[in-house]
Amino acid sequence: MILAGDVGGTKTVLALFEERRGQLTLARDVTRPSREFPSLEAIVHDFLNGGPRPDVAAACFGVAGAVIDGRCVTTNLPWTLDEKVLSHAIPAPRVKLLNDLEAAAWGVMHLPAAELATLQAGIPRNGNMVLIAAGTGLGEALIAWDGARHHVIASEGGHADFAPRTERETELHRYLRREFGHVSYERVLSGPGLFNIYRFGLDTSGIAEPPWLKDRLASGDRSAVISEIGLSGGHPLCVEALELFASVYGAEAGNLALKALAVGGVYVGGGIAPKIRAKLSDGRFIAAFRDKGRFAGLMESIPVHLALNPRAPLLGAALVATGAHLTSRSRS
Repeated sequence: MILAGDVGGTKTVLALFEERRGQLTLARDVTRPSREFPSLEAIVHDFLNGGPRPDVAAACFGVAGAVIDGRCVTTNLPWTLDEKVLSHAIPAPRVKLLNDLEAAAWGVMHLPAAELATLQAGIPRNGNMVLIAAGTGLGEALIAWDGARHHVIASEGGHADFAPRTERETELHRYLRREFGHVSYERVLSGPGLFNIYRFGLDTSGIAEPPWLKDRLASGDRSAVISEIGLSGGHPLCVEALELFASVYGAEAGNLALKALAVGGVYVGGGIAPKIRAKLSDGRFIAAFRDKGRFAGLMESIPVHLALNPRAPLLGAALVATGAHLTSRSRS
Protein backbone atom coordinates (compact mmCIF):
# COMPACT_ATOMS: atom_id res chain seq x y z
CA MET A 1 0.00 0.00 0.00
CA ILE A 2 0.99 3.61 -0.64
CA LEU A 3 0.12 6.20 2.01
CA ALA A 4 -0.29 9.78 0.79
CA GLY A 5 -1.19 12.92 2.68
CA ASP A 6 -2.10 16.55 2.08
CA VAL A 7 -1.39 18.36 5.34
CA GLY A 8 -2.84 21.85 5.62
CA GLY A 9 -3.45 24.36 8.34
CA THR A 10 -7.20 23.70 8.27
CA LYS A 11 -7.50 20.04 7.36
CA THR A 12 -5.38 16.97 6.70
CA VAL A 13 -6.37 14.49 4.00
CA LEU A 14 -4.88 11.00 4.06
CA ALA A 15 -5.36 8.20 1.56
CA LEU A 16 -4.21 4.66 0.93
CA PHE A 17 -3.57 3.68 -2.68
CA GLU A 18 -2.93 0.32 -4.28
CA GLU A 19 -0.37 0.34 -7.08
CA ARG A 20 -1.13 -2.06 -9.91
CA ARG A 21 0.72 -2.04 -13.23
CA GLY A 22 1.77 1.54 -12.77
CA GLN A 23 -1.74 2.72 -11.92
CA LEU A 24 -2.89 4.04 -8.56
CA THR A 25 -6.26 2.93 -7.20
CA LEU A 26 -7.75 4.62 -4.15
CA ALA A 27 -8.43 2.10 -1.37
CA ARG A 28 -9.70 4.45 1.35
CA ASP A 29 -9.27 8.00 2.53
CA VAL A 30 -10.18 10.35 5.36
CA THR A 31 -10.27 14.08 6.09
CA ARG A 32 -9.55 15.31 9.61
CA PRO A 33 -9.43 18.83 11.15
CA SER A 34 -5.69 19.38 11.63
CA ARG A 35 -5.93 21.43 14.82
CA GLU A 36 -7.89 18.74 16.66
CA PHE A 37 -4.79 16.52 16.71
CA PRO A 38 -1.47 17.08 18.51
CA SER A 39 0.62 15.80 15.60
CA LEU A 40 0.55 14.29 12.13
CA GLU A 41 1.53 10.96 13.67
CA ALA A 42 -1.69 11.03 15.69
CA ILE A 43 -3.81 11.55 12.55
CA VAL A 44 -1.93 8.78 10.73
CA HIS A 45 -2.49 6.34 13.62
CA ASP A 46 -6.18 7.26 13.74
CA PHE A 47 -6.51 6.63 10.00
CA LEU A 48 -4.53 3.40 9.76
CA ASN A 49 -6.33 1.91 12.76
CA GLY A 50 -9.72 2.81 11.28
CA GLY A 51 -9.70 -0.29 9.07
CA PRO A 52 -7.62 -3.39 8.35
CA ARG A 53 -4.07 -2.37 9.25
CA PRO A 54 -2.13 -2.28 5.96
CA ASP A 55 1.54 -2.83 5.22
CA VAL A 56 2.73 0.54 3.96
CA ALA A 57 5.49 0.23 1.37
CA ALA A 58 6.04 3.98 1.00
CA ALA A 59 4.52 7.23 2.20
CA CYS A 60 4.65 10.83 1.10
CA PHE A 61 3.09 13.91 2.67
CA GLY A 62 2.70 17.36 1.18
CA VAL A 63 2.90 19.82 4.08
CA ALA A 64 2.24 23.54 4.36
CA GLY A 65 5.71 24.78 5.23
CA ALA A 66 9.35 24.71 4.21
CA VAL A 67 10.86 21.20 4.17
CA ILE A 68 14.60 21.27 4.91
CA ASP A 69 16.69 18.12 5.40
CA GLY A 70 13.58 16.00 5.82
CA ARG A 71 12.06 18.21 8.54
CA CYS A 72 9.33 20.83 8.55
CA VAL A 73 8.04 23.26 11.15
CA THR A 74 4.56 23.87 9.78
CA THR A 75 3.57 27.45 9.01
CA ASN A 76 -0.01 27.44 10.28
CA LEU A 77 0.12 24.55 12.79
CA PRO A 78 2.13 23.96 15.99
CA TRP A 79 3.72 20.82 14.55
CA THR A 80 7.24 19.70 13.73
CA LEU A 81 7.40 16.92 11.14
CA ASP A 82 10.35 14.61 10.58
CA GLU A 83 10.73 11.88 7.95
CA LYS A 84 12.60 9.56 10.34
CA VAL A 85 10.02 9.93 13.10
CA LEU A 86 7.19 9.28 10.65
CA SER A 87 9.00 6.27 9.20
CA HIS A 88 9.10 4.63 12.64
CA ALA A 89 5.58 5.69 13.56
CA ILE A 90 3.81 4.32 10.49
CA PRO A 91 6.00 2.15 10.02
CA ALA A 92 7.22 2.37 6.42
CA PRO A 93 10.62 1.82 4.80
CA ARG A 94 10.33 5.00 2.69
CA VAL A 95 8.81 8.29 3.87
CA LYS A 96 9.08 11.60 2.07
CA LEU A 97 8.03 15.09 3.13
CA LEU A 98 7.34 17.69 0.43
CA ASN A 99 6.19 21.26 0.52
CA ASP A 100 2.46 21.09 -0.18
CA LEU A 101 2.81 23.10 -3.40
CA GLU A 102 5.53 20.75 -4.61
CA ALA A 103 3.09 17.85 -4.15
CA ALA A 104 0.31 19.85 -5.76
CA ALA A 105 2.47 20.70 -8.76
CA TRP A 106 3.18 17.04 -9.46
CA GLY A 107 -0.53 16.40 -9.13
CA VAL A 108 -1.83 19.16 -11.41
CA MET A 109 0.57 18.18 -14.18
CA HIS A 110 -1.16 14.79 -14.28
CA LEU A 111 -4.78 15.97 -14.11
CA PRO A 112 -6.96 15.10 -17.11
CA ALA A 113 -8.21 17.97 -19.25
CA ALA A 114 -11.71 17.61 -17.77
CA GLU A 115 -10.32 18.65 -14.37
CA LEU A 116 -8.83 21.90 -15.69
CA ALA A 117 -10.61 25.12 -16.66
CA THR A 118 -8.84 27.47 -19.06
CA LEU A 119 -8.72 31.11 -17.98
CA GLN A 120 -6.42 32.09 -20.89
CA ALA A 121 -5.66 29.81 -23.83
CA GLY A 122 -2.33 31.40 -24.70
CA ILE A 123 0.09 29.49 -26.92
CA PRO A 124 0.68 25.85 -25.85
CA ARG A 125 4.42 25.09 -25.83
CA ASN A 126 7.11 23.39 -23.80
CA GLY A 127 8.81 25.47 -21.13
CA ASN A 128 8.86 26.38 -17.49
CA MET A 129 5.54 26.45 -15.65
CA VAL A 130 4.35 27.65 -12.24
CA LEU A 131 1.62 26.88 -9.74
CA ILE A 132 -0.01 29.42 -7.42
CA ALA A 133 -2.57 28.32 -4.87
CA ALA A 134 -4.50 30.28 -2.25
CA GLY A 135 -6.12 28.40 0.64
CA THR A 136 -5.42 28.62 4.34
CA GLY A 137 -2.17 30.21 3.18
CA LEU A 138 -0.65 31.12 -0.18
CA GLY A 139 1.61 28.60 -1.88
CA GLU A 140 3.78 28.98 -4.96
CA ALA A 141 5.91 26.47 -6.85
CA LEU A 142 8.17 26.59 -9.90
CA ILE A 143 8.04 23.81 -12.49
CA ALA A 144 11.30 23.92 -14.45
CA TRP A 145 11.65 22.43 -17.95
CA ASP A 146 15.04 20.84 -18.78
CA GLY A 147 14.30 20.16 -22.44
CA ALA A 148 12.91 16.68 -21.81
CA ARG A 149 10.82 16.76 -18.63
CA HIS A 150 9.65 18.96 -15.79
CA HIS A 151 11.14 19.30 -12.29
CA VAL A 152 9.23 20.85 -9.40
CA ILE A 153 10.98 23.41 -7.20
CA ALA A 154 9.35 24.33 -3.90
CA SER A 155 9.26 27.93 -2.72
CA GLU A 156 7.89 30.12 0.05
CA GLY A 157 6.99 32.88 -2.38
CA GLY A 158 3.67 33.49 -0.65
CA HIS A 159 5.58 35.21 2.13
CA ALA A 160 7.26 37.71 -0.21
CA ASP A 161 6.35 41.40 0.16
CA PHE A 162 2.91 42.43 -1.09
CA ALA A 163 3.38 45.05 -3.82
CA PRO A 164 0.30 47.28 -4.28
CA ARG A 165 -0.43 48.48 -7.83
CA THR A 166 -3.32 50.92 -7.34
CA GLU A 167 -4.30 53.62 -4.86
CA ARG A 168 -6.84 51.27 -3.28
CA GLU A 169 -4.24 48.52 -2.91
CA THR A 170 -1.81 51.06 -1.41
CA GLU A 171 -4.46 51.94 1.18
CA LEU A 172 -4.90 48.21 1.86
CA HIS A 173 -1.15 47.82 2.32
CA ARG A 174 -1.03 50.70 4.83
CA TYR A 175 -4.01 49.25 6.70
CA LEU A 176 -2.41 45.80 7.03
CA ARG A 177 1.05 47.19 7.81
CA ARG A 178 -0.34 48.96 10.86
CA GLU A 179 -1.59 45.61 12.13
CA PHE A 180 1.05 43.12 10.99
CA GLY A 181 4.18 45.12 10.28
CA HIS A 182 5.38 42.97 7.39
CA VAL A 183 2.67 42.50 4.77
CA SER A 184 3.14 39.39 2.65
CA TYR A 185 1.00 38.29 -0.27
CA GLU A 186 -0.40 35.61 2.03
CA ARG A 187 -1.93 38.35 4.21
CA VAL A 188 -4.09 39.18 1.18
CA LEU A 189 -4.30 36.00 -0.90
CA SER A 190 -5.65 33.34 1.46
CA GLY A 191 -8.83 32.55 3.37
CA PRO A 192 -7.76 34.83 6.24
CA GLY A 193 -6.49 37.29 3.61
CA LEU A 194 -9.94 37.62 2.03
CA PHE A 195 -11.32 38.48 5.46
CA ASN A 196 -8.48 41.00 5.89
CA ILE A 197 -9.63 42.69 2.67
CA TYR A 198 -13.22 42.66 3.91
CA ARG A 199 -12.20 44.28 7.24
CA PHE A 200 -10.28 46.91 5.31
CA GLY A 201 -13.35 47.74 3.25
CA LEU A 202 -15.57 47.84 6.33
CA ASP A 203 -13.22 50.22 8.14
CA THR A 204 -12.46 52.56 5.25
CA SER A 205 -15.34 52.60 2.76
CA GLY A 206 -18.04 54.12 4.94
CA ILE A 207 -20.41 51.26 4.00
CA ALA A 208 -22.26 49.82 6.99
CA GLU A 209 -22.22 46.13 7.82
CA PRO A 210 -25.83 44.93 8.18
CA PRO A 211 -26.69 42.73 11.19
CA TRP A 212 -27.51 39.70 9.01
CA LEU A 213 -24.04 39.80 7.43
CA LYS A 214 -22.34 40.27 10.79
CA ASP A 215 -24.22 37.23 12.12
CA ARG A 216 -23.27 35.08 9.14
CA LEU A 217 -19.61 36.02 9.44
CA ALA A 218 -19.65 35.24 13.16
CA SER A 219 -21.23 31.81 12.74
CA GLY A 220 -19.64 30.43 9.59
CA ASP A 221 -16.46 30.16 7.50
CA ARG A 222 -15.80 33.86 6.98
CA SER A 223 -14.00 33.57 3.64
CA ALA A 224 -16.70 31.21 2.31
CA VAL A 225 -19.42 33.65 3.42
CA ILE A 226 -17.67 36.60 1.77
CA SER A 227 -17.14 34.58 -1.42
CA GLU A 228 -20.74 33.42 -1.59
CA ILE A 229 -22.24 36.86 -0.98
CA GLY A 230 -19.69 38.55 -3.23
CA LEU A 231 -20.45 36.20 -6.12
CA SER A 232 -24.20 36.74 -5.76
CA GLY A 233 -23.84 40.52 -5.43
CA GLY A 234 -25.54 40.30 -2.05
CA HIS A 235 -23.63 43.15 -0.38
CA PRO A 236 -21.13 45.74 -1.69
CA LEU A 237 -18.55 45.04 1.04
CA CYS A 238 -18.31 41.41 -0.10
CA VAL A 239 -18.39 42.35 -3.78
CA GLU A 240 -15.48 44.78 -3.37
CA ALA A 241 -13.50 42.31 -1.24
CA LEU A 242 -13.85 39.54 -3.81
CA GLU A 243 -13.03 41.82 -6.74
CA LEU A 244 -9.90 43.15 -5.02
CA PHE A 245 -8.89 39.60 -4.10
CA ALA A 246 -9.25 38.42 -7.71
CA SER A 247 -7.27 41.35 -9.06
CA VAL A 248 -4.36 40.90 -6.62
CA TYR A 249 -4.44 37.14 -7.30
CA GLY A 250 -4.06 37.73 -11.03
CA ALA A 251 -1.26 40.26 -10.51
CA GLU A 252 0.75 37.91 -8.30
CA ALA A 253 0.18 34.99 -10.68
CA GLY A 254 1.68 37.22 -13.37
CA ASN A 255 4.61 38.15 -11.11
CA LEU A 256 5.35 34.48 -10.54
CA ALA A 257 5.10 33.73 -14.27
CA LEU A 258 7.59 36.50 -15.06
CA LYS A 259 10.09 35.35 -12.44
CA ALA A 260 10.06 31.81 -13.81
CA LEU A 261 9.61 32.85 -17.45
CA ALA A 262 6.72 30.37 -17.36
CA VAL A 263 5.95 30.24 -21.07
CA GLY A 264 4.75 26.64 -20.60
CA GLY A 265 1.81 27.81 -18.53
CA VAL A 266 0.41 28.83 -15.17
CA TYR A 267 -1.72 26.64 -12.94
CA VAL A 268 -4.03 28.20 -10.37
CA GLY A 269 -4.79 25.70 -7.61
CA GLY A 270 -5.74 25.64 -3.96
CA GLY A 271 -9.08 25.40 -2.23
CA ILE A 272 -10.38 28.90 -2.93
CA ALA A 273 -10.00 29.20 -6.72
CA PRO A 274 -12.57 26.54 -7.79
CA LYS A 275 -15.14 28.08 -5.42
CA ILE A 276 -14.76 31.53 -7.00
CA ARG A 277 -14.30 30.27 -10.55
CA ALA A 278 -16.95 32.68 -11.85
CA LYS A 279 -15.05 35.68 -10.46
CA LEU A 280 -11.69 34.46 -11.75
CA SER A 281 -13.27 33.97 -15.19
CA ASP A 282 -14.88 37.40 -15.52
CA GLY A 283 -11.72 39.04 -16.92
CA ARG A 284 -10.48 40.81 -13.79
CA PHE A 285 -7.91 38.13 -12.92
CA ILE A 286 -6.49 37.92 -16.45
CA ALA A 287 -6.44 41.71 -16.88
CA ALA A 288 -4.22 41.98 -13.78
CA PHE A 289 -2.16 39.00 -14.93
CA ARG A 290 -1.39 40.70 -18.27
CA ASP A 291 -0.78 44.18 -16.84
CA LYS A 292 3.02 44.00 -16.93
CA GLY A 293 3.92 47.00 -19.05
CA ARG A 294 6.33 46.14 -21.85
CA PHE A 295 5.80 42.42 -21.21
CA ALA A 296 2.02 42.53 -21.67
CA GLY A 297 2.34 40.77 -25.04
CA LEU A 298 4.30 37.90 -23.50
CA MET A 299 1.75 37.59 -20.70
CA GLU A 300 -1.07 37.26 -23.24
CA SER A 301 0.74 34.27 -24.78
CA ILE A 302 1.00 32.26 -21.53
CA PRO A 303 -1.70 29.60 -20.96
CA VAL A 304 -3.46 29.90 -17.60
CA HIS A 305 -5.43 26.97 -16.22
CA LEU A 306 -7.53 26.57 -13.08
CA ALA A 307 -7.15 23.18 -11.35
CA LEU A 308 -10.64 21.97 -10.39
CA ASN A 309 -9.67 18.78 -8.54
CA PRO A 310 -8.98 19.57 -4.86
CA ARG A 311 -7.20 16.22 -4.52
CA ALA A 312 -4.30 17.24 -6.79
CA PRO A 313 -1.84 17.54 -3.85
CA LEU A 314 -2.86 14.07 -2.65
CA LEU A 315 -2.36 12.64 -6.14
CA GLY A 316 1.03 14.33 -6.38
CA ALA A 317 2.14 12.93 -3.02
CA ALA A 318 1.10 9.43 -4.10
CA LEU A 319 3.01 9.75 -7.38
CA VAL A 320 6.14 10.85 -5.53
CA ALA A 321 5.79 7.98 -3.04
CA THR A 322 5.78 5.45 -5.88
CA GLY A 323 8.42 7.24 -7.95
CA ALA A 324 5.96 7.48 -10.85
CA HIS A 325 6.55 11.24 -11.11
CA LEU A 326 10.05 10.46 -12.39
CA THR A 327 9.02 8.00 -15.07
CA SER A 328 5.72 9.31 -16.42
CA ARG A 329 5.82 12.22 -18.84
CA SER A 330 3.91 15.23 -17.55
CA ARG A 331 1.71 17.48 -19.67
CA SER A 332 3.69 19.81 -21.93
